[in-house]
Amino acid sequence: MLPLGLLMMADHLIDDEAEKFLGEIGVEIGVARQFAQPSDLSLFPAGVGRRQAFARLELADRLGHLEPFGEHVDERRVDVVDALAIAAQLVIHGCAIPLFSGTLGTGRGFKASRKSLQNRDRGAKARRVMTAEIHQLHGDRPPSLDPMMALVAADMNEVNSVILDRMQSEVPLIPELAGHLIAGGGKRMRPMLTLACGKLLDYPGRRHCKLAAAVEFIHTATLLHDDVVDKSDLRRGRKTANLIWGNSASVLVGDFLFSRAFEVMVEDGSLKVLKILSRASAVIAEGEVNQLSAQRRIETSEDQYLAIINAKTAELFAAACKIAAVVAERDEATEAALDAYGRNLGIAFQLVDDAIDYVSDAETMGKGVGDDFRDGKVTLPVILAYARGSAEERDFWKQAIVGHRTSDEDLAYATSLLHKHDTIADTLARARHYGQRAVDAIGGFSASQAKAALTEAVAFAVARAY
Repeated sequence: MLPLGLLMMADHLIDDEAEKFLGEIGVEIGVARQFAQPSDLSLFPAGVGRRQAFARLELADRLGHLEPFGEHVDERRVDVVDALAIAAQLVIHGCAIPLFSGTLGTGRGFKASRKSLQNRDRGAKARRVMTAEIHQLHGDRPPSLDPMMALVAADMNEVNSVILDRMQSEVPLIPELAGHLIAGGGKRMRPMLTLACGKLLDYPGRRHCKLAAAVEFIHTATLLHDDVVDKSDLRRGRKTANLIWGNSASVLVGDFLFSRAFEVMVEDGSLKVLKILSRASAVIAEGEVNQLSAQRRIETSEDQYLAIINAKTAELFAAACKIAAVVAERDEATEAALDAYGRNLGIAFQLVDDAIDYVSDAETMGKGVGDDFRDGKVTLPVILAYARGSAEERDFWKQAIVGHRTSDEDLAYATSLLHKHDTIADTLARARHYGQRAVDAIGGFSASQAKAALTEAVAFAVARAY
């Protein structure tokens, strides 16, 4: 009897000899795209297939956390993610199989390979089919948002038209100030997620375009307010609105954009959409207040930190994705899947933000280096460094976070401590962990250009430097 197990093979293990060998142990591999390498079969430990139990395939991040795909077993499907720098470990009865050139795919393009794994119950001769989809997130080029941008380009034109139209006012300062930030670049990731999720669901309508504009208005309003709270002077490589027009104007124009967002929601006519986006707006505000309460408090716990970033960042990512399922009139399971995708992507996105604040540069990030450090924000790299530090190092962190040690030399020393205790690397590893969870969340959707673009958006989020 061969218990059900999860096994992933590289694409080039699919010639006749490999198929015959794998057939002996109850696994059939389809999709013949590559020739097998002579050394492929030698990777298997001697005796494999002698009716012993197979271990499930698990994907690990650098923190050593293993993510079993147990929730997909009953569906006879498993998604394997080849994310940038994720340590993937393949285990057959405790024997590891080396990766090929650090990738789970073939290195030839971005089309996922679908494999059907047929597990045989040799006693009852029953056959149970499981499919595994390998998402290759890198190969000949670094991951980017280009596929998603190309996918939603036509819809984004409509979104931009709505934004430009609705930011107008008879008060000249409003479009002038709002336009300064809206036209100042930015990834426009949140509205693109709404549109891309609509594509994923084959939604033929246009309602999501206006709602994507509402999502961007909410995001822009929060940025205007954030820059006032943080006393920021640089955003997207340009002077912040509060530095040019003052705090009062920035806050009031932010309020105006929030109002415009709610106008668009009401016009859409869906109470469910209104509930999702209004709740997101309230949760974002709660997250910002929670962050303000935790500011300059070195004793901030990791749980509190995660609650903060889930509220202030991930909530809008989740809402942006979920409303696509609402307008497409899909079931609650679909809504939950897109919510989970957006939420985990948002957490990964913010974790990377908090890591690169210490290691990137102002020109790349478009904002000041070490802003979090000088503002006394206790982010995950600092939480980990404080927990792992010596008494002397902890004393430094206490002084730095309350604002007594914030010079360039102090920032350099703080950064050296983060590297000493591997807290930047561990924070990025945690981001990859949440990124993989985001891809898992949309694993049940059929392979498509939209799914590939959403998958690569995750890779971009965890690999970016800005």
